Amino acid sequence: MAPPLLSLSGISKRFDNGTQAIARLDLDVAEGEFLSLVGPSGCGKSTALRIVAGLLTPDAGTVTFPGERPELGFVFQEPTLMPWATALGNVRLPLDLKGVRKAEAEARAARALARVGLAGFEKSYPRELSGGMKMRVSIARAMAAEPKLLLMDEPFAALDELTRQALNDDLLSLWAEDRLTVIFVTHSVYESTYLSSRVVVMRPRPGRVAADLTLTPPAVRDESYRLTPQFTAEAARVSAALKEAMA
Repeated sequence: MAPPLLSLSGISKRFDNGTQAIARLDLDVAEGEFLSLVGPSGCGKSTALRIVAGLLTPDAGTVTFPGERPELGFVFQEPTLMPWATALGNVRLPLDLKGVRKAEAEARAARALARVGLAGFEKSYPRELSGGMKMRVSIARAMAAEPKLLLMDEPFAALDELTRQALNDDLLSLWAEDRLTVIFVTHSVYESTYLSSRVVVMRPRPGRVAADLTLTPPAVRDESYRLTPQFTAEAARVSAALKEAMA
């Protein structure tokens, strides 16, 4: 197994309203992994992701990066695009905030849009795009910063099944091409099985690890993989672990 890119040790988080979202969460994430967090609503999956990103501070425990802290990209459940900016302008945003010069920022943003299948839509506004296209812009925005760690919080939950499957395939291509480490939050057993090299199942609130499953999917996956006995068996393992965690 590759060395850990990051480690969560004894992470706990209680919100101001008294909700204990996470308690004593321990988790190592290896470099190059595609790790999915699954569990019932309210089990702390999104909270854990935001703590990794530095958007929330834990009440106890530590997040450590044994090596150099990697560049992070974050994709939220909603595309969170600026309605007054074009697709290119939205993707440029993190580069502008970093002070990247305009010509380079535009070139990187255009390249990121092309990688998610939106070449030719640089001047389109969010209101002119479908839900799936808006999410592609959101992914391109995260990828424009050339992250090594990509955090994704149920990004495809609101999309129709065909669009979701297409984006799953695009995401796997980006993961392989850029040698990313991905932490992906989802409620879907099938999505986590299709995408992941490892699935961590979390218990109901307060969240902690209930099961840690290593998967062995083929390096190249497509629609046909979902019809194989291997996929069915792996999905059954994840489903059984989730049912046990919720029992």
